[in-house]
Amino acid sequence: MRPLPDLSVFAADARLQEEFDALCDFGGRLAGTKAEADAMAYVAERGAQATGVPAQAVPVAYGGWTARGAFLAFADGSTAPCHPLVRSRPTPAEGLEAEVIDLGRGTPEEFEAHRAEIAGRIVLVRHELMFVAGTIHRRRKYNMALEMGAVGFLIAGPVAGGAVAGSSGRAGDEPGIPAAGISPETAARLARTAAGRPKVRFHLAAQDRPGETATLLFDLPGQGPDFVVLSAHVDGHDINESAMDNASGVAVALAVMRAVASLVAGFQRGVRLAFFSAEEWALTGSAQYVNGLTPQERERIALDINLDTVVGGARHAALTSGYGALEPFLLRAADEAGYPLRCVRPFLQNSDHANFAAAGIPAFRLVAGYDEPEAAVRLVLTPEDRRDKVQPGELPRAAALTAALLVAACTASPEEAAGWRARVG
Repeated sequence: MRPLPDLSVFAADARLQEEFDALCDFGGRLAGTKAEADAMAYVAERGAQATGVPAQAVPVAYGGWTARGAFLAFADGSTAPCHPLVRSRPTPAEGLEAEVIDLGRGTPEEFEAHRAEIAGRIVLVRHELMFVAGTIHRRRKYNMALEMGAVGFLIAGPVAGGAVAGSSGRAGDEPGIPAAGISPETAARLARTAAGRPKVRFHLAAQDRPGETATLLFDLPGQGPDFVVLSAHVDGHDINESAMDNASGVAVALAVMRAVASLVAGFQRGVRLAFFSAEEWALTGSAQYVNGLTPQERERIALDINLDTVVGGARHAALTSGYGALEPFLLRAADEAGYPLRCVRPFLQNSDHANFAAAGIPAFRLVAGYDEPEAAVRLVLTPEDRRDKVQPGELPRAAALTAALLVAACTASPEEAAGWRARVG
C-alpha cells in the first residue's frame, strides 16, 4: 500500500499557516515590485527546506509595466478612483475625455447589439464570478471593446466601495486601450439617462518597461525518468494580499513537499516542484517554461497538478482541460483518500495548467469554490482577497487532497499514466 500523508499530518504542520501568513505579509506581490521579489526569495528558501534540494532559478524576461494611478473626473468636478488593469495603455497626460457606454455584463450579444455605438466611447462592463460554468473572462470583453473601436475600458467590481484588479492581457507592443477596474458605486454614476450617456475624463498613468522574474524549480527524482509537476504561482495583485489567489496554492505546495519529499525516491515517478511568477500577466511565466521544453522533455511530464486558489470554498474541483481520460483516476484517488472532488472538463485558460494542457501535457487546476456563488472565492481580484477570508481547516484539507493526488500520480502504473494523455470531448 502506497504511503499517504493524511489530514492529521497537515493539521499538525505549523509551517503551513506560518508560510501562508508570511506570503500575505508581503502584500499583493504584483510582478515587478519589491513585494514580488521578496516573496520569490522567500519561496526559494522555503522550497529548498521543504524538498532538501536548492532552487533552480530560470530567468523569465517579460514585458514589464508600472502604473502610477488612475481616476475618473466627472462633469461636476468630482472624481472617482480606478485600479489600472495590468499592462493597460496610459491615457494622454491631460486625460481621455469620452462618453461611457454601459454594456451590462458585457456578453458577446451585448457587444454585438451595440457595435455601431462603441467606437470612440469608453466601454463599461461587469466583473463576473470566475469559477462557474459560462463565465466570460475579462480579457475577452476587453478584446471585444478593442476590436470594436472603444477608446477605453472599465470593469466594475462586485464589492461595495472597492475596485477590481486583473490584467488587460496585452503583451509586448500589442495595441491596447486604457483599462481599469472601478467600484459598483462608480459604475452606477455612469448609467445612461434621458439626458444621454455620461461623459468623463479618464486619467491613467502607466509605463511599459522591460521586466524580469524567475521560475523556481525543485527536482526530486523517482525510480524512472518521468515526473509529475506540482505548480503554483507566487505573484498577485497590489489591490489586496492575494491570499486565496494564490498564497494558498504556494503554501499548500510547500506543505505537501515537506510531507512527501522523503518518499519520492521510491515512487515510479519523480516530482518537479515549480513556482511561477507573471501568472497574472496572461500566464507569461509558465508559458515561457513550457515553450522552452523539448518534445522529449514534454513526454517525460506525466501530469501537471496546478494549485491556484485552493481555499475559499467548501468543495474542490479539478479543471481537467479536456483531458477526460484523466478524470476517473482523479476521482478514484480523491475517493480513496476520503475527499469529494468534481471534475470540470472544458479548457479554461485561467491559470498555469492551461499552458501545459495546450502543449499536449495532461494538466489540471485544483480550485476551491467552483459553482459556489456565495463562497469566499467570489472576492478574488477585489480588495477583500485577504487571509481573514480563509476558514480554519481549509489549508490542511487542501494539502491532504493535493498529497493524495500527487502520490497517486507518482505511483500509477505506466499503462494508466499513458492513458491520461487522451483528450475527450
